[in-house]
Amino acid sequence: MTWKQASRRLLRRVGFDAMRFNPQNSPIARRRLLLAHHHINVVLDVGGNTGQFAEQLRRDLGFAGRIVSFEPLSEAFAALQAAAQRDAAWTALNFALGNAETTGLIHVAQNSYSSSLFPMLDTHTTAAPDSKIVAGQPIRIRRLDSVFNEFCDPTDRVYLKIDTQGYEKHVLEGAEQSLTRIGLVQLEMSLTPLYEGEALVEELWGLLRAKGYCLVGLEPGFTDERNGHLLQVDGIFHRPFPV
Repeated sequence: MTWKQASRRLLRRVGFDAMRFNPQNSPIARRRLLLAHHHINVVLDVGGNTGQFAEQLRRDLGFAGRIVSFEPLSEAFAALQAAAQRDAAWTALNFALGNAETTGLIHVAQNSYSSSLFPMLDTHTTAAPDSKIVAGQPIRIRRLDSVFNEFCDPTDRVYLKIDTQGYEKHVLEGAEQSLTRIGLVQLEMSLTPLYEGEALVEELWGLLRAKGYCLVGLEPGFTDERNGHLLQVDGIFHRPFPV
């Protein structure tokens, strides 16, 4: 056994790991390469929560372009807005995206980021007790097609990230026209039902494939730590940008 193997085995025993930071081994390095290779200059962060994804874009992916974050929860939005105010190229908007211009009642999770417009199933709360629903909050819902041109120019190269806890299909349905100008889509997809009425991975993958996208990345996400079952993944889909 080499010293590298011994060191890695020791790290794993205490709950850590070490690997090369490159596109072969790291999802972060892979996404950084995708953004650079496709000359992305605008990221639409749907389900921005308190700004975790946007801050990762700046800190770990070195993204210097514009970010537009959408977050309907009032408390999470307050933290998101405070973070965005420190960044001139980051805009925060206090509404959800869906397939209609309407209002809705979001189920607020204890951990905030698991909140959804759909009721949560026992599969989710059993795997993550801190995700239990603790309140309901009325929110505004808009279609991406109705706001896209406010933030994206015809020459922009756009990356759309959707993390809406089961509501992803509705977001895509409200983005029919916008998708014709979006080259990369990062989509959270459930392998097993976690929210009542959500579309699962097969349906979401098929929906994007029908629109001309192909899967270019698949990253593990929410895992049940009791049994090792993978419950959600992030898929990254690509189709050529308009000329």
